[in-house]
Amino acid sequence: MSCASSHDFQSPDTAFTPNAHPLPPNITVTNFARTASRTDNMAPTKPKPLTVAQHLAGSNQAWHGKVAPGTVFPPESGRYRLYIGLFCPFAHRVNIVRHLLGLQADIPVTVVKPYPKGNDKGWPGWAFPSSATEYPGANPDPLFNSSYLHELYFRADPEYQGRYSVPVLWDTHTNTIVNNESAELMHDLPSAGFASASTAVDLYPAALRAQIDTITPWIQRDLNSGVYRAGFAQTQEDYDKAVPHVFAALNALERLRGASAAAGPYLLGAALTELDVRAYATVVRFDVVYVQHFKCNLGTIRHDYPQLRNWLAFLYERVPAFRDTTDFRHIKENYTKSHADINPRGITPMGPWPDVEVDGYDADATKVRVGGVKMPLVLELEKELDLGL
Repeated sequence: MSCASSHDFQSPDTAFTPNAHPLPPNITVTNFARTASRTDNMAPTKPKPLTVAQHLAGSNQAWHGKVAPGTVFPPESGRYRLYIGLFCPFAHRVNIVRHLLGLQADIPVTVVKPYPKGNDKGWPGWAFPSSATEYPGANPDPLFNSSYLHELYFRADPEYQGRYSVPVLWDTHTNTIVNNESAELMHDLPSAGFASASTAVDLYPAALRAQIDTITPWIQRDLNSGVYRAGFAQTQEDYDKAVPHVFAALNALERLRGASAAAGPYLLGAALTELDVRAYATVVRFDVVYVQHFKCNLGTIRHDYPQLRNWLAFLYERVPAFRDTTDFRHIKENYTKSHADINPRGITPMGPWPDVEVDGYDADATKVRVGGVKMPLVLELEKELDLGL
């Protein structure tokens, strides 16, 4: 999953879908300096082979390269650059892993502005600021002085037909995209082989892999993607169908956290795993944007989920990789100022306050009650979610 400039809903199993909003035919790829763009008539006349990053040239498909020793993308410090948006939960989880591993110097980051994203078709897409002071926390592109993220995509594939999303891992030696699929990046970075990477971080420990693999699909489907399915619903029926699944997933995570409370502070107890990273990126955004902006308002983390509230406070306050990568201005202004069909006036709510409730954190989570939303439909859907216990 990734954050594209248009918000056609993506399935949880697909990084890209065909571009449903073709661009004006008079837009052409003339240069890559500051005016690169695309045409609608760029499909190759015959199939092209996969690139070294496992991307089908001229298609709308993602890049699936992997940094690893002995490959075309070796783990060399300073060779790669990660392009992200601080607003995007999918890019956020990659940045969290980058920080957990201590790879900030090895893989520098460039941050796009949280808005504007372009027209209703997502063109020209995410933009870079013209200076380091234009929008706090966003950076000009140091490699090519690009105005827009789409320029990188066309450098990697001039006939690219997909969407221009973050995250993007760029290789400065081959001048191409290595990977733009967040799930793969967060999973692969710990084993990439960077010499300076923390050896204490194992987000996919062998003893917990079966449970992680059991839980990951429904977290992605019902929570990470579920909030978007609710927020971008085009009919009342679609919205009514989507929202209970979101809260069923939150209920299940609340119950999981309660079951592991005696063992440690993380979702699975003593071990920080991919599940914590996946869940945090959505849960930390839940009260501040998803409740009001996406109408996921059957409950809030701070009032209805005591175990998740305690877990969130722990990660945000006591694990620097989580707090240091969380920027609420970018998060709130992206959602409220780039979805004109949802919030046409672009007014960003002041609350809730504080962004994350850390007062009342209890280091002994066994003393924290297990909450949840008690709506009957939510409870029925929750029964379908396997905790792997």
